[in-house]
Amino acid sequence: MKKVLFVSLALAGLSVLSVACANTIAENFSANPLQNGWQVFGDTNLFQWDSTNHNLAVTWDSSQPNSYFYHPLGTILAIDDDFSVSFDLRLGDINDTGFEIAIGFLNFADATRTNFLRAGTNDFFPNMAEFDYFPSFGSEDATLSSTNSKLYFAYDNLSLDPGVTYSVVLTHAAGQAAISGNIYINHDDLYTSLPNFFSQTITNFHLDIISISSYSDAGQDLDFAGSILAHGTVDNFAVNIPPPPIQNLTGVLTNNFWQAQFVSRSNWLYTLQRAPDFQTWTNVSPATGGNATNLFLQDTNSLANKAFYRIRAERP
Repeated sequence: MKKVLFVSLALAGLSVLSVACANTIAENFSANPLQNGWQVFGDTNLFQWDSTNHNLAVTWDSSQPNSYFYHPLGTILAIDDDFSVSFDLRLGDINDTGFEIAIGFLNFADATRTNFLRAGTNDFFPNMAEFDYFPSFGSEDATLSSTNSKLYFAYDNLSLDPGVTYSVVLTHAAGQAAISGNIYINHDDLYTSLPNFFSQTITNFHLDIISISSYSDAGQDLDFAGSILAHGTVDNFAVNIPPPPIQNLTGVLTNNFWQAQFVSRSNWLYTLQRAPDFQTWTNVSPATGGNATNLFLQDTNSLANKAFYRIRAERP
């Protein structure tokens, strides 16, 4: 299944403004995160910005629907990408019978489906790369699931003590069908490097948001039945991702033909699209593979009137 990102719009006859996206998402919650690109899906009461302590107070409540405090990445991460996330986690009270808290990368379209069941087998939760902690098992995992519903996780069997600040770092290396993780106490002392692992065949994945996730325990696989009600704080996010798929975009109208030029990325497909009204889009160039340098896409049909353009960027 292809994942699509539409990047930039252009008006025929005018130059296109370059679109820039940061390669790092940093959040220390010194200001309201909802004014800094963060959004909520699901139960908004589970996520409260603490303007005094400058962190995010989180309730993980599996009796509620799947709920996410998330930030779009502005790109689509896949197996050929380097990326990482780090954050601080401090837990308070916990009441659980074998369920998890979670923070990490998701595919928004998948995660918001009604049949996205984190409590089920991994067939029901494709496309994630996240940190999970199961308090009653004393187990923390760096979990990766693929588009073909296979699973990899690195783990250790150590409890996270309430009232202690843990710094979690998750890292994916380009081309690897795996994810790694380190957990530190107060940023400095290594607590665990998650030395154990379970592996199935990961072929690819597509991720487009970073999320603090409170999963529902509905639809449970009876072999893993459980629930959780936990409170804690999250702080100091740093997300490192590759450059956006379209950089330094410019456009020019020459001899009544429109041409777009931009810096592309490998392992992406690009198509120039045209519309008369921002509503009905038509492909006006063939899908062209990125070359990690300047790419040119042209509308070879002469324009009879004004038109709007956009670049369709796909991850196969």
